[in-house]
Amino acid sequence: MSKMHRVLLIDDDVHLGPPLAQYFQRFGLGLEQALTPSAGMVRLRQGGFDAAILDVMLPEMDGFELCRAIRKESDVPLLMLTARGELTDRVVGLELGADDYLPKPFEPRELVARVQTILRRRVATAVPESVLRFDGLALDPVTRTVRRQGQLVELTSTEFDLLHLLARAPGKVFSRDDILAELRGHEADLYTRAVDIVVSRLRKKLEPLDAIKTLRNAGYTLALPRLTP
Repeated sequence: MSKMHRVLLIDDDVHLGPPLAQYFQRFGLGLEQALTPSAGMVRLRQGGFDAAILDVMLPEMDGFELCRAIRKESDVPLLMLTARGELTDRVVGLELGADDYLPKPFEPRELVARVQTILRRRVATAVPESVLRFDGLALDPVTRTVRRQGQLVELTSTEFDLLHLLARAPGKVFSRDDILAELRGHEADLYTRAVDIVVSRLRKKLEPLDAIKTLRNAGYTLALPRLTP
């Protein structure tokens, strides 16, 4: 029997957690709530959580600051709840390293679907893949680690998945729609700006390697030479 995934909700609405926890349980997910960012950080540092959900409107610090603080310590998958659902909120969240967003008010089923998607992306493939090696870059799909010129690079879950997608078919051009379909895994309010943001972050982290090329009006491709084992 597979273990129950644990999800931490960081939201100061005391009435939100208990009914959500009951609902999540129906899908084999354990949801726990922290009412403040500081309490949430303590819980995350204790370990054992497979994902976290952050509200943007929080006491002590807003969800964006909290996302930035978590990303300094952890690559745990993060989903942000944006009160207004405005594009700027989503863009900022993704730029800071969130894996997904959901505007409030939301349907509990949609929240579960989003969480299941980021958890699925996190699970290592059943058939172990060998390390993908390129000139200056090595990507291990099993341990989900990336080394740039021998140095370990800290990537978010989404950044790793995007790089893995490109690395599995170096030289192939993936359109933004291809990438969104692969990374999001469900019908939702998608927008292509999200792909550009993740690519931009990834490029920065892979410098000085000129790893990802943009083909105007076509998409993105991994441009590094593949090394034979």
